[in-house]
Amino acid sequence: MKEECTNNECHCEECTCEECNCEEECHCDSTCTCDDCHCNEDKIKELENELLKSKADFINYRKRLEEEHAKFVKYCNEDLIKQLLPTLDNFERAINMDDTNLTDEVSKFLSGFKMIYCNFVNILKSSGVVEIDGNNKPFNPTYHEAIMTEKQEGVEPGMVLDVLQKGYILNGKVIRPAMVKVSE
Repeated sequence: MKEECTNNECHCEECTCEECNCEEECHCDSTCTCDDCHCNEDKIKELENELLKSKADFINYRKRLEEEHAKFVKYCNEDLIKQLLPTLDNFERAINMDDTNLTDEVSKFLSGFKMIYCNFVNILKSSGVVEIDGNNKPFNPTYHEAIMTEKQEGVEPGMVLDVLQKGYILNGKVIRPAMVKVSE
């Protein structure tokens, strides 16, 4: 207790309350019993601010976690679909065979392939997979990967001439860009 302090109930070393007649800044702790001391009010405000900050941090954390979870669920099949795309490509190659000179057995075999292919494509569509449309469209590096360039008269430069391998989008995300031939 300071010498000037006349308050017998004050247990702090430095106090600004009028009863103590001290002029220095108050550094008292919770043991101060002065009625005019503002230390407890300041401490309460400080703790309330810390609580509000912690609450805001927790809300932001929860939102970020929910966003990450939604993104995970949206793209959880991406790796599986990427592994299945080469099989889809092989089905398309088999179907694109010229069947004008084939015997009936091979034609029946190809019609079976076409049914399997259609089922496969429908399953991918129901999973959110969309084919990238590229023929006769302007080249877009987001969706296309230029493998070849060719100069063709009557075609503007930067147009997709031919799709060499189809590209696919899963729920708005490009999982495989289309490999294309572009005009010069």
